[in-house]
Amino acid sequence: MSSRTSLPQATAADSMRVALTVLAPNVARGVILRRRPMVALAAKVDADRHASRLLRRLRTRYGTGPLWIDVLGRRALLLLDAEHVGRVLAETPQPFTPANREKRAALAHFQPHGVLISRDTERDERRRFNETVLEADRPAHHEAAAFLAKTREEVAALLGEVDATGRLTWQRFHPAFWRVVRRVVLGDAARDDHQVTDLLDKLRSDANWAYFHPGRGRLRERFARGLSAHLERAEEGSLAARLAATPSTDGTRPQGQVPHWLFAFDAAAIAAFRALALLATHPRQRGLVRAELDGRDPASVPDLVSAVYLRACVLESVRLWPTTLALLRDSTAPTEWGGSHVPQGTPFLILTSFFQRDPALPYADAFTPEVWLDGRADANWALAPFSRGPGHCPGQNLVLLVTTALLAELVRQRDYQLAEPSDLDPGRPLPHTLDHFALDFRVTPAR
Repeated sequence: MSSRTSLPQATAADSMRVALTVLAPNVARGVILRRRPMVALAAKVDADRHASRLLRRLRTRYGTGPLWIDVLGRRALLLLDAEHVGRVLAETPQPFTPANREKRAALAHFQPHGVLISRDTERDERRRFNETVLEADRPAHHEAAAFLAKTREEVAALLGEVDATGRLTWQRFHPAFWRVVRRVVLGDAARDDHQVTDLLDKLRSDANWAYFHPGRGRLRERFARGLSAHLERAEEGSLAARLAATPSTDGTRPQGQVPHWLFAFDAAAIAAFRALALLATHPRQRGLVRAELDGRDPASVPDLVSAVYLRACVLESVRLWPTTLALLRDSTAPTEWGGSHVPQGTPFLILTSFFQRDPALPYADAFTPEVWLDGRADANWALAPFSRGPGHCPGQNLVLLVTTALLAELVRQRDYQLAEPSDLDPGRPLPHTLDHFALDFRVTPAR
């Protein structure tokens, strides 16, 4: 008997159900760059809830797995147990590499030298470089004061626009967030360089198709030239300056790491906007945030870092609605699962919303920032908003610093009432799928 058959194998019908109910909606929404019409459709039918229900039925039918499925011409292992997720994340990058085949095909469109799709010694060097520039081990980057000042200035400009209409929508919020990101990453001179981030979006749109879309070398070269012009200035108070001051080798490709920072910050914009929607609709949590911010100096980095409840609200937003729809790994060596041997090169699939909304969690469908403060989230490796283990996002603290600073300014200065959608009621289970494009706030002066 083949060792591959000793783990449960989904029937052809169940593999097809996974493809149609789990994978197709995620691909349609856009894994790298969200497609607005498809996000709206997914929210309308609450696609993630249907996907999670299917996986729970498979877990009941086949056990905790891992479960062999046949999808998109690949034989993959679908993880259905939180302990298995913990093992894969803890044993990254060897023998479970984040440089999965599909991920490499997608991200190569705009970051062919990025650490996330690098392997072996190149990955080690690029990972070290990323951790150094982003200061992964520090709760606040040494340039945090400059980043905080930039964020406060852009929030002030945003609120000036908002006050003219009394409404805050994604169409107004997102450009303001990008102004913050360009200033933080590339420097103040990049504030209004929409072209460089528009080019990145075009490349990310191609990346949605992975190896089904040919690479556009000329477009990538234009993007690289625009990026290089800002990085060569190495403007003080930006990541570009830190990048220029950090030693590197021929294999590091420093500029090649920057597209992923911009990509990650775009996901942070989604998380921050959803967190604002949660605070607008949950009076208890909003009151705790305001109490936490009361009396703190808005320009003080230590005061911001100690705003742990607001930070937890951002993490909770990503637990409820993951910005990374699935975690992918490929095995670089044969592995053993419950006495069964799995060959090298096997893809592993982790659907984040399945674990982060598991009904076994008492807080599964409720806005509960406290789980990020009392140890419950830390004890569950399947709750991984920024991944976990050796492959965790080295920009986690920086992203949380910027999003917390932005939300602190928004919440401190104005009141928000969510006009659309109307189903974020604290008295009911929250939807599994939320269309951030459709969020629409009525904004009034803070009382």
